[in-house]
Amino acid sequence: MSQRACALAAIGAWLWLALVPAMSGAHPLDPALLELRESHDGQVVVLWRVPRFQPTATPLRPVLPGRCVERSAPSIGESNGPRMTSRWRVDCGAQGLIGEQVGVDGLRERRTDALVRIALADGRLIQMVLRGDQSVLTVPARVGRLGVVRDYLRLGFEHILAGLDHLLFVLGLVLLVRGRRRLLWTITAFTVGHSVTLSLAVLGIVRIPPAPVEVLIAVTIFVVAVELSREPSAREGWMRRAPWVTAFAFGLLHGLGFAGALAQVGLPANEIPLALFAFNGGIELGQLLFVGVVLVARATLGALPVQWPKASARIPAYAIGSFAAFWVLDRVRGIFL
Repeated sequence: MSQRACALAAIGAWLWLALVPAMSGAHPLDPALLELRESHDGQVVVLWRVPRFQPTATPLRPVLPGRCVERSAPSIGESNGPRMTSRWRVDCGAQGLIGEQVGVDGLRERRTDALVRIALADGRLIQMVLRGDQSVLTVPARVGRLGVVRDYLRLGFEHILAGLDHLLFVLGLVLLVRGRRRLLWTITAFTVGHSVTLSLAVLGIVRIPPAPVEVLIAVTIFVVAVELSREPSAREGWMRRAPWVTAFAFGLLHGLGFAGALAQVGLPANEIPLALFAFNGGIELGQLLFVGVVLVARATLGALPVQWPKASARIPAYAIGSFAAFWVLDRVRGIFL
């Protein structure tokens, strides 16, 4: 390992020791899930899944129809991971859930999302992403395709913009590649790479445990940071000669990370291709917006009448590498814990 890689790893280790008590267990997309499965006799099985560590002042709570009577106490399972799942049964009578309101309390205070998934007795699946400004839904007789596109487009857009690890990787690519045409091909290759594995993983064709994937995603960011930290006069490496190859290969790993986030939300059974396309489209819109902001910021800084110190050129590489090294250590720690 080069001296710069060692320095980046050392800084990351220091961040890990200083910040891990506050940041462990965090994830850019970790919505709550309220799932209701209705039978023909009005019985409803409730599944409630939330992040295991919640602020005690504003916990998330499911909202069920007032006329539904609880028939069994919640049973808690899967509490050793980052999420806690509980199940119980309620009786909503012969009318069932259609026309009733269900939702989640606490979304506005927590500034988070929740997915409500309702499997009705007639075989239809109703699914909606709830937010602070709309924390309750009325169970409709039919869900429009436009609503699916809107919800999953927004979910993908918000996921990429809230995922600091993915954004830092894209930032590294923008800083690494010179020339607009090369940058276009590189970003396109990254898009193709993560689109392939996102689709394969969500459709169940590829199954890889999420924890090692998250570690490898952090490694990809660290590798890009090390390349950025190289002296301009040094021999040009393969990552600079063919950045689109790197972007595509590493994009395959990032796609598995996107799929892990989407798996926590789920897809509507009758609109899987549409929801998948909308989620991926939201990711691309957020990614393009971020690239545009970076390019504008770089052009603005370059136009300022300021003589920047030579050492300032390495600040982005060391910042990106420090975060990446921290994530590698923290996520490896999470696997063993």
